[in-house]
Amino acid sequence: MSVQKKTEYAYVIEHMEEDEATPKSLPPWVELEYAHMITLAGQSARVHFTHLSQNSGRSLGERLASLGHTSASFEIHTDSILAVLKEKNVPLSKVCLLDPKAEMALHPDDGQEFEWFLFGGILGDDPPRDRTSELRQLGFPTRHLDSVQMTTDTALGVTKRVIQDQVPLNNIPYIDFPTIKFNAKESVEMPFRYILQNESPLLPPGMRELLQEDLNKSFDF
Repeated sequence: MSVQKKTEYAYVIEHMEEDEATPKSLPPWVELEYAHMITLAGQSARVHFTHLSQNSGRSLGERLASLGHTSASFEIHTDSILAVLKEKNVPLSKVCLLDPKAEMALHPDDGQEFEWFLFGGILGDDPPRDRTSELRQLGFPTRHLDSVQMTTDTALGVTKRVIQDQVPLNNIPYIDFPTIKFNAKESVEMPFRYILQNESPLLPPGMRELLQEDLNKSFDF
């Protein structure tokens, strides 16, 4: 069944990393993940980044503003998700928490029930630490995206395809734990599931270069 009503969907990233000690900005890999999210969400959606410090929020806003008109609109908040929902007059029943421990999988029909989709911005702990439990306790309806852990930008991209593009969860092409090769001698295995695009994992622009830079740093003595 396709979604009949015209809805502007919102994706919310509740930032759950401790960044108050960061003097000016988020770590580069975090900004790459967050920037990728507004590209994946598409022009018709809105992305909210919540629970950010003033410094990191200001830096992220400048980064996202430079991405151009093909991306989703976005808002950056120092408040947490509950305060933002109260400000926007959004009831909890309209918010779906993407939770690995949910009983039900996300389905295209969920776009008729929910308008906001909430993610814990923990960006893929390895091993997983279940920090989604902090959001689970707030009482949101929940759905899962299968059992294999994804990075948060991948989870948002998958949710967008299911809800806005009406592609069933199991029909999305994936690649699990891909090895990113830089040259004949250097590579790194990523311990997550990604969307498969053009026979490669769909990574944030600039992530390959950052991974290689970090790999090279690990060999500097």
